Amino acid sequence: MKNRTSFFIIGGALTVFSLAFVFYFIIPRIAPLSYETEAVLGEIGATSPKSKNKEPVFVVTHIPTPEAVRAIYMTQCVAGTPSFRERLITLIEETELNSVIVDIKDFSGGLGFKPTDPVLKEFLSPRCYASDLREFIGRLHEKGIYTIARITVFQDPLFAKKHPHLAVKKLSDKNTLWSDYKGLNFIDPGAREAWNYIIAISREAYVLGFDELNYDYIRFPSDGNMRDIYYPWSEEQIIADPDFGKAKVLRDFFTYLDKALSDLPVILSADLFGMTMTNPDDLNIGQVLEYVEPYFDYIAPMVYPSHYPKGFNGHERPATAPYAIVRFSMDRGALRLLAASSTPSKLRPWLQDFDLGAVYDADMVRAQIQATYDAGLDSWMLWDPANTYTREALLPNTQH
Repeated sequence: MKNRTSFFIIGGALTVFSLAFVFYFIIPRIAPLSYETEAVLGEIGATSPKSKNKEPVFVVTHIPTPEAVRAIYMTQCVAGTPSFRERLITLIEETELNSVIVDIKDFSGGLGFKPTDPVLKEFLSPRCYASDLREFIGRLHEKGIYTIARITVFQDPLFAKKHPHLAVKKLSDKNTLWSDYKGLNFIDPGAREAWNYIIAISREAYVLGFDELNYDYIRFPSDGNMRDIYYPWSEEQIIADPDFGKAKVLRDFFTYLDKALSDLPVILSADLFGMTMTNPDDLNIGQVLEYVEPYFDYIAPMVYPSHYPKGFNGHERPATAPYAIVRFSMDRGALRLLAASSTPSKLRPWLQDFDLGAVYDADMVRAQIQATYDAGLDSWMLWDPANTYTREALLPNTQH
């Protein structure tokens, strides 16, 4: 993995003309489009230099990764709802939070922004999106808020229906899309043509101003009728290696992703099942910590206590033991990264701030944060699908 550092456009003594020159001529040369799918990014400036109104050119900014990331998650529907997103911005400003993760491709496969690449335009979310996402990110940067784009990768009903030849199928009827228990379809992780689609989205996300790209659902399906499932692009590798064939398919994708984006000075992070910290196998979804780590700057295990099985590490109801579950998981993950000649500082867990298995009050949320610190880590991200976070679990912002 190449060392990525945040990219800055420094104002200073630059005139509007020189800014326009850097934006229109230099940036395209250092971030060329490649890998079969050419993303036509178009103009990002608010106005052309030849505009009669002579309005200032909008300059996309990026900010460096905080030493300790403390983030909350924002759906693309909330990102497209100014009144709701403003409440979350206020929460960030008034507490210890300093970062936000924004869906730009969610569980439905719909994009949460208006793409300029013609290849991507048909995938604009029919439900909700943020038409001013670029400007919104600019505002966040002005406030010193680090921005992370969340991209749901292989769970993608929209793409699967438009390109069924790249999707997971039923074994009993290889012309029919397979779906999980929620009725959601998946792209076959071995379908390289689909990899280029993810690359195109990633490049647009960077040009929008996101400081980090976060990849979720980088896995094979985990629930549904697993006896009636067929992977048209991955089947051969899985049959050849029943234990780690899926993991090797995903490793090929990670290698491709890392190389395809190596010209962009952007941070990459990967979301993994929480039990990848403790299990030596691939959980039958292809996720093995040591196979993922070399290709990402940060690893984000979803150590939600409610998602652990009954009896895990001796806990009858893991959801009621937030400190113990998170501490045990992150301790084990840290040891595995050390054994892999890596560093535990790459770990940045997703923590639970939603009610499942137990009512998660401020003390239970804070217990997970403390467990993260006690495991020797300093970064964490809160997940609540409803985006209603427990303010009382967060320390106040003492910098004001």
